[in-house]
Amino acid sequence: MKTPLLALALALATATALHAEGPLDRLGEILTYSSAHGEVRARLSGTIDLEGYILQQPAPGLLFSTRDSLFNPRLSLFLDAQFGPSVYAFAQVRADNGFDPGYGGQSLRFEEYALRFSPWKSGILSLQVGKFSTVVGNRGERHGSWESGFITAPSAYENLTAIWDGAGSQSPTQFLGWGHVTPGQTTASENSDKHFRLPLIWGPSYATGISISGKLGHFEYAAELKNTGLSSRPGSWDLDAVNLDHPAFAARIAYRPDPAWAFGLSAASGPYLTPAAAPTLPKGRDIGDYRQLMLAQDISYAHGHFQLWAEFFETRYEVPTVGHADTFAYYLEAKYKFTPQLFTALRWNQQLYADIRDGNGDSTPWGQDLWRVDAVLGVRPTAHTQLKLQYSLEHRDRSARENGHLLAGQFTVHF
Repeated sequence: MKTPLLALALALATATALHAEGPLDRLGEILTYSSAHGEVRARLSGTIDLEGYILQQPAPGLLFSTRDSLFNPRLSLFLDAQFGPSVYAFAQVRADNGFDPGYGGQSLRFEEYALRFSPWKSGILSLQVGKFSTVVGNRGERHGSWESGFITAPSAYENLTAIWDGAGSQSPTQFLGWGHVTPGQTTASENSDKHFRLPLIWGPSYATGISISGKLGHFEYAAELKNTGLSSRPGSWDLDAVNLDHPAFAARIAYRPDPAWAFGLSAASGPYLTPAAAPTLPKGRDIGDYRQLMLAQDISYAHGHFQLWAEFFETRYEVPTVGHADTFAYYLEAKYKFTPQLFTALRWNQQLYADIRDGNGDSTPWGQDLWRVDAVLGVRPTAHTQLKLQYSLEHRDRSARENGHLLAGQFTVHF
């Protein structure tokens, strides 16, 4: 969509939402249910997002477009229900043009759904089963458009690596080609295999499985068993897409010394290959023999108008014909509220790749080292609307485009 048309759409949506403030308040009351004695309570809520991107080729991260602009509308519906003091259920339905902007055609799908049982009021133990976000890290609680200070995710969640899920590498040379680190890269070559490549963590990783979690004084813990690993794409998250033959495991422990600070440590191990890759693997090996291993640390701080988050990921992939492929990624994210309506956010991202043997006796990094800075200005004109404008500058070593610029706008109506 051309930029003037996008600006017009945002303006019309803003004007409509501002005039609908009263009806949106009443809609919230209509979408809330409580039984006579309060034993059953349910709430249906949602967001309407209009996103626009002006970008350079190759399109960065999990933006899928061969043009210099992209328009991405999205409807998200959330159901939260409480049954007595111990049982809680939630679900999310989304209608959009694919989980990530430009990825796939129009679709309506259940993004997540789960049932949680908490037998004790102290919160010492909860058991959850369904399709839900990973316990790894601290981003799960703020990855939605209304909660996040940014439009795009941190680079660790959307930078595409040389890891493919549909085929095993046949040689180090082929693997380095997938990482686009060989000389003579072009924009066309970096776009050609984008749909095959994986990031360290794909979004909130709504894979299917079971988890336990709880609180013990200043400590919090969580562990999960799921059908696929953190890198896996959205098409692998449903149980009927990838079953539990090769389960993934993850756990996190966090320490909260006071209300302002939280420190977390996570570990994860899971397959990243899909069953389609089985015929391409060395004889006698299967997809369970090649796993993604991750250690992660996270920090959060909140006081007054200021909030800070950070995550660090040390990741190893076990790659056919290559061996270990290691990478380190992190980001530092800060948000400051000037007023209850106006805020700004700044994020620094970086990812570095270790060396592998190239098949000729030499060593070379298996990916393009990168850094990226994201800056956002946001405003909430009303209790139900939010507008964010983001600029990103990204630098990649040995890329067809060393420096890339991204402009993005997002208007959200929350009800």
